[in-house]
Amino acid sequence: MPFILSSQNTVANNYIAELRDVEIQKDKMRFRRNLERVGEVLAYEISKTLEYKEQAVETPLGISKMQLPANKVVLGTILRAGLPMHQGFLNVFDRADNAFVSAFRMHHKDGTFEINLEYISCPSLEDCVLILIDPMLATGASIDITIKALAEFGKPAQIHVATAIASTDGVNYIRRLHPDVKLWLGAQDTELTARSYIVPGLGDAGDLAFGSKLQD
Repeated sequence: MPFILSSQNTVANNYIAELRDVEIQKDKMRFRRNLERVGEVLAYEISKTLEYKEQAVETPLGISKMQLPANKVVLGTILRAGLPMHQGFLNVFDRADNAFVSAFRMHHKDGTFEINLEYISCPSLEDCVLILIDPMLATGASIDITIKALAEFGKPAQIHVATAIASTDGVNYIRRLHPDVKLWLGAQDTELTARSYIVPGLGDAGDLAFGSKLQD
C-alpha cells in the first residue's frame, strides 16, 4: 500500500491544504515553497526505509558511533513541475546524485494525449535507491514511461515514487505495472476528469509554480 501523508495528523497537511487553496495559489513563491516542504517531509519518511551502517565520528571530545545511511541515492525529477519538490528532497538527501527527465503530454484535437519524452540526464542507477519525483500522479503514464526509459542507466536496488497529489487510477496503474515500486503520496484523490486531470487536485502544478505556457 502507498504511504499517504494526509492520512496522518501532521503539520504537513497545512502545506497540502495551501497547495490546493485557489487563493493562496496566486502566490507562486508560496506555492513553490509548499511543494518544497512536502518534498522535505516525504524525503524524511523515505529515509526511514534505507539501509544504515555504523560509523565512528570524531568530536572535539571523543568518538561518537552513529548509524549513517549506506545507500547511494539518486533523485530523479520530471521537468518542469517537479523542480520545487526536487529541491525539498535535495535539502534532505544533500549528497544525492540527480537525474532529470523531460516528459510531457502532447494533446490531440480529439481530447486524447500521449506522453512525449524528449530529454534525459542521468547518472548510473546500478544498485542505487532511485526516488522519482513528480508533484501530480494522474494517469501514471509519465511515471511508467520514465521508469522504462531509465532502465538503460542500470538496475536500481529500490525505486520510490514521490508525489504531492495522486489519483486512485494512477496509483493502481503503477502498482499493476511496477509492483515493486514504493509509492509516497501527499494526498490521494479518487476522481479524474475526461482530460485526465485530478479532482479536486490542485490544478496545473507547473503553471502554478512557474507561470502559464503557450499551448501548441
